[in-house]
Amino acid sequence: MLGRLGCQPAHSHVPSPIVTSTVPDSTHLVSEGAAADAAAEPSAPVPIPLLEPADGVPPVLDDPQDLARATERLAAGTGPIAFDAERASGYRYSQRAYLVQIRRQGAGTILIDPVALPDLTSLQEVVGPTEWVLHAASQDLPCLAELGLHPTSLFDTELAGRLLGYERVGLGAMVERVLGFALEKGHSAADWSTRPLPEPWLRYAALDVELLVELRDRLEAELVERDKIAFARQEFAAIAAAPPREPRAEPWRRTSGIHRARTRRQLAAVRAMWQARDKVARTRDLAPGRVLPDGAIMDAVLKAPADVAALTRLPVFSGPKIRRSAQTWMDALRSAAELPESQLPSTAGPGGDGLPPQNRWAERDPVAAARLARVRAALNTIATAQGMPVENLLEPALARRVTWTPPASRDTASVTAALVAGGARSWQVELTATAVATALVDPPATGTAPSTSPTPLPSTPSTPLPTLTSTPTAGPAANDTTADSTAPGASAAPGGAAEGLVGGRPEPDAGGAPRRAAPRRATRPRRSPTQPAASDEPSAS
Repeated sequence: MLGRLGCQPAHSHVPSPIVTSTVPDSTHLVSEGAAADAAAEPSAPVPIPLLEPADGVPPVLDDPQDLARATERLAAGTGPIAFDAERASGYRYSQRAYLVQIRRQGAGTILIDPVALPDLTSLQEVVGPTEWVLHAASQDLPCLAELGLHPTSLFDTELAGRLLGYERVGLGAMVERVLGFALEKGHSAADWSTRPLPEPWLRYAALDVELLVELRDRLEAELVERDKIAFARQEFAAIAAAPPREPRAEPWRRTSGIHRARTRRQLAAVRAMWQARDKVARTRDLAPGRVLPDGAIMDAVLKAPADVAALTRLPVFSGPKIRRSAQTWMDALRSAAELPESQLPSTAGPGGDGLPPQNRWAERDPVAAARLARVRAALNTIATAQGMPVENLLEPALARRVTWTPPASRDTASVTAALVAGGARSWQVELTATAVATALVDPPATGTAPSTSPTPLPSTPSTPLPTLTSTPTAGPAANDTTADSTAPGASAAPGGAAEGLVGGRPEPDAGGAPRRAAPRRATRPRRSPTQPAASDEPSAS
């Protein structure tokens, strides 16, 4: 049996989960036992399981007339609009949306099937001028843009949590901490291309937007209270204005285990197999890792089988499903073996930004490596004082570029110009420019005069620093170790990432597809709109 919990508006910041945290103007189904516990112990930090949307699970709209009526409801609603989208990462080739969830006060929750309704430009006229509320916005904006939906302003609850120094910034963790409700966690990694979508999945999807606006209001109040609202507004504006991310020049170089390919000929074999897999995956609309795992590619490249019979004796290729396409993979290996030397890929990788791998800095330029250590230490000190992850304070890639090739005059004004040119927002420049300039000054060599210390900016500049709209850093890029990615007080997760920290659009994975994001309830990395993640497990289909 289910009981209902009445909710009253809450206006003050709640730093930890409380069962009496409530949501304005809504009633949600919760377990009877949880409601009784809440009444008996109003101050106990026990989150209340949220089992049903306040208005029930709405039907999925797949008809233009139903969409028109829903658009009218949204136009008649008030306040910000909560948005979310579900994809089929790890199952399908593309990162298109397979379900769109929208909620607004006075309009309720609306679920849209974008497969049946791929053009939502009629909806854009209503939602475009209104503030959107999303969690980890950069994950969803690319697939929403494919449908004709573009925000002019937004509030990213995940990024707000980062700026406030929350250790866990997944949607579920933040809803528990701020509002006191526990969301269902069971379907975040489901294959949302499934049709029809099961009822439990739709309930999960509706709950994803149920509390987003309430969460936004509480986070905004805390940002104001802690004098970080200006930081957040600049970051949100940058996300809304960010252009689509350019595809990688050589995505095959992201193949897991490619470091084991020591020769140019082996790299050519990796490239040939990656490209063959990508063609099959695109044709079949499958995630590349479900066509052929990265581990199988590297095994074939390193073992260099002489023919199909030898190839199919390798572990993954001996399976019945992959065995059927063995000739495709053998042809790819042979094409690489027959390439002339002039067409073999370089072992140095694509041009990129011209920086060496970070683990080679000390070998290539010990002085620059020492500068990087000083810059990282300075940024970590500021990030700790500000109570936020260091990668949100300043994009690690930008810090590396300025460190490897510092401005000729290593004073605050020159470093400020370099940071602005690299896309840093005004608040980031104001907090970091002087410290970075100081760290860039190399200690004098033996027998030389000391370097001049950087000249700090005036405390009140006559001309305000510009507010830029470049892509914001919501988290560390893959393999980016310029700065410690652990949020203040957070424990490091395996692999060096901090629990609950998520990035901007994630780096593509070894298959050239974006790395598969962790479930939104825990830590939700931002995804690229181009391709799904490659799995290291072969498909069962």
